[in-house]
Amino acid sequence: MTMKEKVLTEKQILTKSLFAFAVFIIGICAAYFIWKGLRSQEKEAGTTKILRKSYLANEAIFSGLFNEKGLVKTYPVAEAVKAVRVNGNLGLTDASFDPVAWKMKVVKAGGDTLFISIDDIKKLPKTEIVFDFKCIEGWSQRTWWGGVTFADFVKQNRLENEVQKTYASLSTPDKKYYVGIDMPSMIQPQTLLCYEMNGKPLPMNQGYPLRLIIPVKYGIKHLKRIGTLYFSDTRPPDYWAERGYDYYSGH
Repeated sequence: MTMKEKVLTEKQILTKSLFAFAVFIIGICAAYFIWKGLRSQEKEAGTTKILRKSYLANEAIFSGLFNEKGLVKTYPVAEAVKAVRVNGNLGLTDASFDPVAWKMKVVKAGGDTLFISIDDIKKLPKTEIVFDFKCIEGWSQRTWWGGVTFADFVKQNRLENEVQKTYASLSTPDKKYYVGIDMPSMIQPQTLLCYEMNGKPLPMNQGYPLRLIIPVKYGIKHLKRIGTLYFSDTRPPDYWAERGYDYYSGH
């Protein structure tokens, strides 16, 4: 027994075509009005409230799953790229910057301030890492960095009380770029105060003399040229979060 092929009349074909076209137009109109509604919403921290709520929901999930003792995958030095991409120059364009006079300011509880030179940093045990540096622009590279772990830096400078705070804040010497980082990510064992790239001192466009390398975050959190570090229980300002990006920026 064979099935008969259903043959549509021209009228039926026209009806189906008109219906499909109408559904398409309705979908386009609905998408436009949803987009327009989102654009007209009151903004919160650089983006619409509904998008900010979705960011906060993602942050709650992923920060809840985060294990500060867990390690990012690492690679042999031979797999590191030779030509490291520069993911922005914010905070690096101050013509008056003097690398010889540079010192990192570390603001402790009560307002006491430490001034840390690059020689002070280099007295600590050197740690190197090759990992997959990921950028929110969609690219990634296996890159090789050297410096001191933030954990060693904390011990050396007796900052144990400070890292009991909820956040760390870092900014460039000219204050034009700044990041806020949740403390569990900051004290993750692979987080570096970094002074070398590919076995040599950092280039100026990579944050010479000292930058942050934080493998559990996207590149926007790897602040170049650290000027000031302080600690807070309230969420510090963050350059890209103020412009609509995810504050947590973990991957």
